Amino acid sequence: MLKEFKEFAMKGNIMDMAIGVIIGGAFQKIVTSLVNDIIMPTIAIFTGKVDFSDLVFTFGNSSIKYGSFITTIVDFLIIAFSIFIAIRSITKLNDKTKENMEKIAKKTKHGKKEQEEVVEEPTTKICPYCFSEINVKASKCPHCTSNLIEDKEENIEEIKPLT
Repeated sequence: MLKEFKEFAMKGNIMDMAIGVIIGGAFQKIVTSLVNDIIMPTIAIFTGKVDFSDLVFTFGNSSIKYGSFITTIVDFLIIAFSIFIAIRSITKLNDKTKENMEKIAKKTKHGKKEQEEVVEEPTTKICPYCFSEINVKASKCPHCTSNLIEDKEENIEEIKPLT
């Protein structure tokens, strides 16, 4: 069971996800600092409030910290927009890569068609009696000595070339 867990944990997908979580945590700290230290103080200049986290609505003994909530929403919107930009860029890159692969596949396919057209006609055929491989120009089978030309004229069985 430990061996299976080790194989599972070492798979590329798990490692990629772990790296993504670590980078995401660091990115969140950067965005939180951006919101708390730059964006919200800039907004405070226009609204006259120094700290949004101090905005509180008090109702009896309860306090609703809507300033902190606004800061968290701005934080979320910046992270969501950043992820949107990153995914959009990756999608465009994947689309271009896919288009290039399709172009290469079409060129390769076209090249194969040209090669197929250049391929000479078959040089061998199968004897309808003994099913041996013989020269396409043979009038008698060298293995069973059947007369191939008369049989073809009598329409007994058609001789099929090898492909």
